[in-house]
Amino acid sequence: MKFFITILSLFLFLTCNDVATDAQQSTVISKSEVKKTSLHPPSPTAISIDTTITLDFLMGKFKPSTHPDFVVIDKKYASRKGMFLQKKTYEAFKKMHAAAKKDGINLTIKSATRNFFSQKKIWDSKWLGTKKVTGVKNIKKEFPQPKARALKILEFSSMPSTSRHHWGTDIDMNNFTNKYFEYGQGKKEYDWLKNNAHLFGFYQPYTPKGAARKYGYNEEKWHWSFLPLSKKYIDQMKLRMKDENIKGFQGAAVAKEIGVVEKYILGINQECL
Repeated sequence: MKFFITILSLFLFLTCNDVATDAQQSTVISKSEVKKTSLHPPSPTAISIDTTITLDFLMGKFKPSTHPDFVVIDKKYASRKGMFLQKKTYEAFKKMHAAAKKDGINLTIKSATRNFFSQKKIWDSKWLGTKKVTGVKNIKKEFPQPKARALKILEFSSMPSTSRHHWGTDIDMNNFTNKYFEYGQGKKEYDWLKNNAHLFGFYQPYTPKGAARKYGYNEEKWHWSFLPLSKKYIDQMKLRMKDENIKGFQGAAVAKEIGVVEKYILGINQECL
């Protein structure tokens, strides 16, 4: 009897020890799996080509006045007549305008959709010196080399076919100088936008350049983008737009050398990518 009890005790001890060892191994495996997961988070959803969005649209080669998704901006929201936005952008802006007004802030659209041809007019006139470029008296004399001239214009103006204003998602508001938004009423307006614009889907694509935004246009405190729409367009630009597509205006030949797609189209606030 004593012998039987001794054998039974030994069996139970060995069995429990095996169970404990298995549990320890299970725990180690579990921790390893957790560690591996944290080091390698799941990949984001892959971007795919959206065939409902044409490259011509992305490049602004259409007429907003005849496009079914665009509407005219009422003069009470704008500095002039005849500007267009996508319907969804416009509806979001009107809600933001009403909210701002309750807080004593008046938001006025000074520029909205500009298609390829409108942007070409701006770019070519700056290239030829018939339209002023900030800080330049005579662009032909001061910047005789095409690349240097293009880079100077690119501080604040997009090459045609690369502007976010092509999409009907982006607006310029109240003033075209950063200095205006640094003092007095302008600062109140900018502070309101920074604190509230995102509630209506609007974000500032051209924030100050630095570690998070090394390239691209200079800061534009007046330029805001309706992200629920513009995000899908920038995704398509990442996939489909090439520097070779940029052509048909003065100085277009230097687009590839500059790397306009990577440094300017995609050189934006990370929140907008």
